[in-house]
Amino acid sequence: MARFVLIGSGLAGGLLAAYLGRRGYDVDLYERRADHREGNIVGGRSINLAISTRGIHALEKIGIADEALRRAIPMRGRMIHDKSGALHFTPYDVDPKKCINSIGRATLNATVIEAAQRYSNVRVHFNHKCTDVDIGSAVAHLETANCPVTARGDAVLGVDGAFSAVRQSMQMEIANFQYDESYLAHGYKELTIPPGADGSWRMEKNALHIWPRKSFMMIALPNPDGSFTCTLFWEFEGPRSFATTKTDDDVRRFFDEEFPNAVPLMPTLVEDFRNNPTGSLVTIRCAPWFHRDKVCLVGDAAHAVVPFYGQGMNAAFEDCVVLDECLQKFPQSRERAFAEYFRRRKENADALADLAIGNFIEMRDKTASKTFRAKKKLDHALEAALPGIYLPLYTMVTFTRIPYAKAAQRARIQDWLVFSSMFLIAAILVAAMLWFVAR
Repeated sequence: MARFVLIGSGLAGGLLAAYLGRRGYDVDLYERRADHREGNIVGGRSINLAISTRGIHALEKIGIADEALRRAIPMRGRMIHDKSGALHFTPYDVDPKKCINSIGRATLNATVIEAAQRYSNVRVHFNHKCTDVDIGSAVAHLETANCPVTARGDAVLGVDGAFSAVRQSMQMEIANFQYDESYLAHGYKELTIPPGADGSWRMEKNALHIWPRKSFMMIALPNPDGSFTCTLFWEFEGPRSFATTKTDDDVRRFFDEEFPNAVPLMPTLVEDFRNNPTGSLVTIRCAPWFHRDKVCLVGDAAHAVVPFYGQGMNAAFEDCVVLDECLQKFPQSRERAFAEYFRRRKENADALADLAIGNFIEMRDKTASKTFRAKKKLDHALEAALPGIYLPLYTMVTFTRIPYAKAAQRARIQDWLVFSSMFLIAAILVAAMLWFVAR
């Protein structure tokens, strides 16, 4: 069997190693960080994630879904916090059993790594930083604390995130490599709502909390220990922005004005704001994702997206499923498997990138409006009245495995039909009224 060198033991890297190990491949998985299972923090990354149908399916196929979801918290909808402190709950789906799940990154990462290590043909190497890949010969060059390491395989798989060293090597060595990197004008900062004195959640735990404020917003996801991880998405520059909020008094004033019902729940607000880094939000598109039968990109290394649809990890896990299927389909031709994987995933990754940016606008601008909530109720009414025929976009993306591009296309058609029907009904009613008046 072929030998794969995997760069990056994050969520997708660990899961992909498990898939390849199950298929009998020889796998060496290299990670630049220390083993987070020994108490090391996954630096700069959110401590919780939202896993839904696509990600759960990927875990089910490798037999670890129940194990992974044991400490997950179901979130059945959005809890909108008005500036006045009023709360509005909007369920994600007409079926109350359909929910997304808040899950700890470290816990899930440990689960997929341990699943991979159950196979004797999978070896995991921490504290190995990839510096370069010879994409023509599938050789990865890595640094450790003591000496450089050379890893040789039949293929190198880049599962090393948005700023992938494997992809950078492809950029340098492939003449027509296409690459686009775009940043939002907004950054993000993580904050905390600690648990109550008795360890309880101090807000509704089975919801994703949103404080929409037009040009910016804050969200909060529940953690198993009773805390919430809050994330403020705010402009880097501008009259009111990260750049102009410099003092502790500035921070207190801003939060008192914009998130008054959250401030009493955040005793370490000022310290968190001062000490936690401000992250950037990047979308990365590139092509091709592979080079002959020697190198292939998976997950954020191929298609980083902003987090506003909660699909980055789910899409990366779906990559693992599709790549595994393609390797099974073309066991004698790894290049054909890589090409088929790229063909199946590229348009869907691009569609997800657009959907994620669109959902940011929806979450920060629209979720607080009565019109938006009415549209959601109409979506759920149509879904209930036309089961299997009408599916809201969010339902298709989050609770089905319909390819992202097809889901986006179907949603556009549905919206056109709904609005056209409403216009036609309105026109008929107006015509009827005019007819009665004219009699």
